[in-house]
Amino acid sequence: MRFSESNRSVPSRLTILVLVWALLLSLFPSLAAERKRPAATPKWDVLYGCRLLRESHRDGDSFHVSVGRREYIFRLYFVDAPETDTSFLDRNREQCEYFGVSERELRKAAEAARQVTADLLQKPFVVTTRWQNAMGRSVLPRYYGMVEIGGKDLAAILVSRGLARAKGKTAILPNGESAKAHMENFRRLEAAAKIKRLGIWASSTKP
Repeated sequence: MRFSESNRSVPSRLTILVLVWALLLSLFPSLAAERKRPAATPKWDVLYGCRLLRESHRDGDSFHVSVGRREYIFRLYFVDAPETDTSFLDRNREQCEYFGVSERELRKAAEAARQVTADLLQKPFVVTTRWQNAMGRSVLPRYYGMVEIGGKDLAAILVSRGLARAKGKTAILPNGESAKAHMENFRRLEAAAKIKRLGIWASSTKP
């Protein structure tokens, strides 16, 4: 009789454990996100058919996308766009000093960069990533990546229009091009946009 009662208690304990784990995941969705986090790897993965989730918070260089049934947040390699989040006081101040603009002009440029990105990503696009952690405040993990629209690089478009600067995390490209050489190309694009007074540079006090 005691043996029988012991056997009947085992499945009930397992059931309780399963219910507790399910409750934890529902209360803390970040635990589920961590379980699905791809491992960082030197190998590049190419994600086709990505779509922008417009309703979520986003910047010109950081945005929430869906790929099939999965969702990710990606941050562009090599570039830094003006922040739309004014709570980053030190970061906003540093960007104002770099571009030589007021906080008001920085916010205008941030909104312009966000809108350009949203417009360019209306159609499905391609993300190339190594799943390198880009930190962030969201529940979903954020990764560095490169975005291609119709054969054109989103980061290069933002810099060439004066809506981002050549600054940020770098990586050796999938074709073997060095990170240093690729960053130099972005610096040339930035210099050209500054000379033409495009985007944020139109309001800059810097020569």
